[in-house]
Amino acid sequence: MTVLFLLVLAAAVAWKVYQLTKAPRDGALRSVTLCLVCAALSYPVAMPGGASGVDTVAGHGSAKLVQNLLLLGTVYFLMCFYLYSSADRATSRRRARLEAVVVLGVAVVLVVAATTVPHETFAGSFSSADMTITQLAAFYGIAGLYLTYALGAAGVWTVRYARLSPRPHSTGLWITAVGLLAMAAACAVRAVFVATRWQGGTVPKGLMASVAMLLVASILLFVVGVSYSGARSRLSALRVWRQHRRGYHRLDALWTLLSARFPETVLASRPTLLERWGVRGVHRLYHRRVVECRDGLVRISPLMGDLTPEELMSMDANVLADRLRAAAAADVHTREEAQPVISLAVPRTDSRGADAAHLFALSDALRAA
Repeated sequence: MTVLFLLVLAAAVAWKVYQLTKAPRDGALRSVTLCLVCAALSYPVAMPGGASGVDTVAGHGSAKLVQNLLLLGTVYFLMCFYLYSSADRATSRRRARLEAVVVLGVAVVLVVAATTVPHETFAGSFSSADMTITQLAAFYGIAGLYLTYALGAAGVWTVRYARLSPRPHSTGLWITAVGLLAMAAACAVRAVFVATRWQGGTVPKGLMASVAMLLVASILLFVVGVSYSGARSRLSALRVWRQHRRGYHRLDALWTLLSARFPETVLASRPTLLERWGVRGVHRLYHRRVVECRDGLVRISPLMGDLTPEELMSMDANVLADRLRAAAAADVHTREEAQPVISLAVPRTDSRGADAAHLFALSDALRAA
């Protein structure tokens, strides 16, 4: 679960940073990127190894403080994302500054609470901390209340956007909304736990562990929801890349036959390694090969014999392949103007996919023979 969460979080951060390099002045994109960066930095600090490392460098209890400050930054930038998305730039900046005052006030309370108690007080976890100490109760309770407020508001905004958005964007928004509202609920329950323990009551450890698992799962849902639309578009682009690369090689038999007879129809030199595997390069090679095959068919059509255009256009792919081989093997001095140009392997519907399908069928027939 931990490894999966780290992989998803790292992929989400990398994707948003890449998008931000394309639009550095986009306030909403910058906010969601900083939100994910804060979340990514807070998670290692919360792990035992990371916490002990921070405590060793900065003193006992520092990891707990750094983790909570990063969480405050996470939810603050999340709110800024919605602020920049729902209003003009001037209004968004003004509201973001107001929210910044609130979160800075909460951060000051956390710092004061953490520095006014012995370092050993923060040695334990949330479940083992002595909440009868007022500073500890204030540290966890105020942080939990602010997280509940910010996450709940963000969840409500996300639900509104999800209702107005078409698929697949709405799917990602609904996943994000569920994650946000679940996080808000978990933070609210933890705040109740703090108040109960501050008054001297006890909370079952199993219940606290269940809430902690809910918090981890809700964070994972949030990250998946934020990255859903981008990941889906990347997968769609990957499918198209794979189809074009396979189509490029599938046309090899037809292209080889035609380019050998009419080398002047080849538009460019031999493709480089980057073109063979790069995203844009593969698309360019595929479309260029389709054009070259079409040009070759136009050039070879006058050499197909005394057949009417209707006969050639309705001819089976295997029979047409035999005709093409015979025409390509004909005397090179044969005049191409002996017969008029005839359209070969033309689809019944005017679409790029149907055109490629006819070329594929013809190339497959040549390869089979």
